[in-house]
Parts: sequence; structure tokens; C-alpha cells
Amino acid sequence: MPQARKNQISLDATSTYHCISRCVRRHFLCGKDPLTGRDFSHRRDWIRSRIFELQAIFAIDVCAYAVISNHVHLVLNVQQDVALNWDEREVAEHWLELFGGKPLLRSFAAGERLSDAQSSAVASWIDKYRERLFSISWFMRCLNEPIARAANAEDNVTGRFWEGRFKSQALLDEAAVIAAMAYVDLNPIRAGMAETPEESDYTSIQQRVLEQDPKLAAREQASIEALPEDLRSAIGRLMPFSDQTLNDPERCIPYQSQDYLELVDWSGRVIVEGKRGNIPDDLPPILERLKIDPDNYVRFINRTQKSRFHGFIGSVKSMRSLAEDFGRSFVKGQAAAAALFSPG
Repeated sequence: MPQARKNQISLDATSTYHCISRCVRRHFLCGKDPLTGRDFSHRRDWIRSRIFELQAIFAIDVCAYAVISNHVHLVLNVQQDVALNWDEREVAEHWLELFGGKPLLRSFAAGERLSDAQSSAVASWIDKYRERLFSISWFMRCLNEPIARAANAEDNVTGRFWEGRFKSQALLDEAAVIAAMAYVDLNPIRAGMAETPEESDYTSIQQRVLEQDPKLAAREQASIEALPEDLRSAIGRLMPFSDQTLNDPERCIPYQSQDYLELVDWSGRVIVEGKRGNIPDDLPPILERLKIDPDNYVRFINRTQKSRFHGFIGSVKSMRSLAEDFGRSFVKGQAAAAALFSPG
């Protein structure tokens, strides 16, 4: 039986989540359907564009993404403090970028003078909208609903585009975040759609590689410039690693970008060469620093360990702490946690 969303997402436990949305019946509604020959790949541009459009509105950063032919993976980091520091007008302006809003809210955002009663009503709305603007549920709702409407309109059909509500996994510590990001970025390689990270279209790893390698970036520039202006300009910046930001050390992934690129490159070669159980000697140092078991890491990124984790990914210590926070005696997945993440 599905868990209530409030039992899966708690910002007191962690600010980072792995979210997955699948197309209804897993059809190729964002790729090329091998049965009919119809190509829906342009919808992947819609989805990526919408992801970054929402990142600019919500107090939520995108750590990783992969838009595949029939599903979408996201690793999202909630910046609750950012939303709490917005003044009331900023909250109103952000909300009005998502929805038309009530006329009174638009008047407030425009700086018009309001009566005391009107100001009180606006203040109550602002409190509600502020919470929504750092809500993963609202982020995913604002991502999925417009895409479904646009796809249905294009196909001249009604009904569901997505299977149902999105699924989420709480990433309880830094090791879980890095492992989940790599898992997301390696989706096209696992699916046989690409052989290298830089060839993995519609992924955050390709975007990170292109941002760091001018030669690759130049080679891919033609395909980027071929996109409509609204889509091209909407490809925003991912949550940076610690070496990519100096101004805001709290708003970054606390590892070096090169460490992560090396991890994903190594992982991709392991997958392509099928070296499960035959781990090369050149292990990325980040695995040691995060105390991740290499053999079980390979099983994790190859999906063989996926079913052993449920709504939460992290060390045993993190899971036990989470169980206490939720007033539960046990959280599923501790055996998988013990195997993947060495005791810290």
C-alpha cells in the first residue's frame, strides 16, 4: 500500500530527494515508439525546459536529471531557508509566475495600496504559497501537469499521460546523494541509449561535462542552437559542486566536480563492459571517502539492488535516526544500506 507523501518527505530528515515519474503503461510517450514509428523525442525538450523554468521559481535546486523515452528521474534539493527569507512581495511574484493568481494578489505584487482587510487576506495567501514554493510535491505537480496537457493536446486525446503520482526516495546523507545522482545520470548507458556520459542526451552529466569541456561544448552547440529560443534559454544551471561556487558554500554539493565526473565515467565503463563482480583497480577516491562498497555500488547503479531500497536511501545510522524522527521502530532497506554504505 502506498505511503502517504507526508511519511516520505520530511525536511527535518533530509532536504534531498530522488523523484521518478513514469509515462502511463510505460509507453514511449517521450521517445520513439518502436511499434508505430512515431517520434515524440521533442517532448524531452519540453520536460527539460520545464524543469529549469521551475527551478528558477521554486526554492528547489536540481542536482541531477535524466529525461528518458518513458520516464523522468530528478534529484532535487530543497532550499527552505531561501523561501523563508523571501519577503511577501517576492513570494507573490514567484507564485504569479506559476499561476494567474487572484486579482488582489496581482494588485499587491504590483505595489498597489490595499486596505487592512485586503492586506490580511493577502498575508494568509502568502504564508500558504511560501510553503508550496519549497514543496517537492508542488514542484512535481507543476512539472507533470503542463506536460500531460501539452502531450494530450498534441495527440488530440484525453486521459493520463503519467502513471500516477510521482515516486520519491529520501536521500539521507551525502553518500546516498552521490550514489543516487550517479544512478540517475547513468540511465541512458544502462538502457543502451549511450556509451559515454557526454553522449547521454537529456542528462545532467552531459550538461556538466559540456560546461567543463569547451571542445565538447562547441561540438554540441549546433544541436543546442537548433532548439527554439524558449527551450534553449530555459536550460539553467545545475546545483554546483563545492569547487564551482565561492559565494554560497551552503548551496552546493559538498564534493569536487571532477571527483563526481570521474565517478560517473568509471561507473559507465563498468556498466558497458559488464564488469559486475570484477571491479577494476582504478577505483575513484570518492568511493573511499564516502565509505561506499564498490561491489555493491556497481549492483546499485545496475538496478540489481534497487528493489532492496524503498522510500529511503542512506546509511544504517541515517535510517535508524529517520525511524526515530517518524516515531517508527523500523525503516525498510537497512540490509541494503548495510551492504552499500559501510558503517560510519
